[in-house]
Amino acid sequence: MIAIKGVSKNWREFSLKNIDLEVRKGEYFVILGPTAAGKTLLLELIAGFYKPDHGEIWVNDKNVTRMPPEKMGIGFVYQDYSLFPHLTVKENIEFGLKLKKMPKEDVEKKLKEVMKMLDISHLSHRYPRTLSGGEQQRVAIARGIVIEPSIMLLDEPLSALDTRTQIRLREELRRVHRGAKLTTIHVTHDQTEAMALADRIGVMMDGEIVQTGTPEEIFHSPIDEGVAEFVGVENIIEGIVESSEEGATTIRINDHIIEAISSAEAGSRVRICLRPESITIAPSKTTSSARNTFSGTITQLVPLGATYRVEIDCGFPLVALITKTSMEDLGLRAGKKVCTSFKASSVHVL
Repeated sequence: MIAIKGVSKNWREFSLKNIDLEVRKGEYFVILGPTAAGKTLLLELIAGFYKPDHGEIWVNDKNVTRMPPEKMGIGFVYQDYSLFPHLTVKENIEFGLKLKKMPKEDVEKKLKEVMKMLDISHLSHRYPRTLSGGEQQRVAIARGIVIEPSIMLLDEPLSALDTRTQIRLREELRRVHRGAKLTTIHVTHDQTEAMALADRIGVMMDGEIVQTGTPEEIFHSPIDEGVAEFVGVENIIEGIVESSEEGATTIRINDHIIEAISSAEAGSRVRICLRPESITIAPSKTTSSARNTFSGTITQLVPLGATYRVEIDCGFPLVALITKTSMEDLGLRAGKKVCTSFKASSVHVL
């Protein structure tokens, strides 16, 4: 559906570097990366707002690299909504249809369909300044999809909203995506948002797409330490492979042995990656199917709302994530001795 082939672009002191990316028809593709990674610039190149210095952009087997944006048939929703303040909700949404010189009766029909889909029919005569952030974003999405684009581009569409509204609109975006069968590219720095929405994710760092894959692949099998740190793998520990046979690998970290599923060669120096939510904490050693079990002492508890970040010294540092309820039930506190465990399949080896 969308093929980005060797695209580069210099923009002031920033550069996009040789981007190669394919987005499948009907896919919800998320470009995930930190601030200033180049995500919005890439989106604007796809939309035709800027032209690449090198490379090509293809849509439906057609080279659209030099095509003007008004002929691209693409819907674009910015982070700040970009609604026309002097127009009502109805007038904002129908703006693109009028540019296409669509017959009045068809305009009215499309308006009703889209406003009903996004539950904003009751707002039709209101002005943007009278709407909440969530309502404005719904109007912006409606304006984007009413023209029946083949592609929808979303630039940090939820970042300015409160958490409850973000959750509701994430569900709304998935429903609209499925209902309209849109190919969607969604830019965000929010990992939860990416995990909740994406069919596939492209991680972008410093102007480059460094890894693409399913949410499971990105969050549990990061390609390098930079991606691992960005997607919340707090346990990145260096060790040496002691043995490796038919995928069963043992890794020495200080005086401890960790078992993993990996093809790393014996004697090689590696880094293991372990997500904090993959670690189980118990007050004492218990029977468990997990092949890695270590005693340790809690060094710090950090409250994160409904969860707690638990730092543990097991002869090597571990960070676990548990619920507030579990923390209270286990009576966890700094200085308490506990038993930690995690599965070999949870360990990703770099």
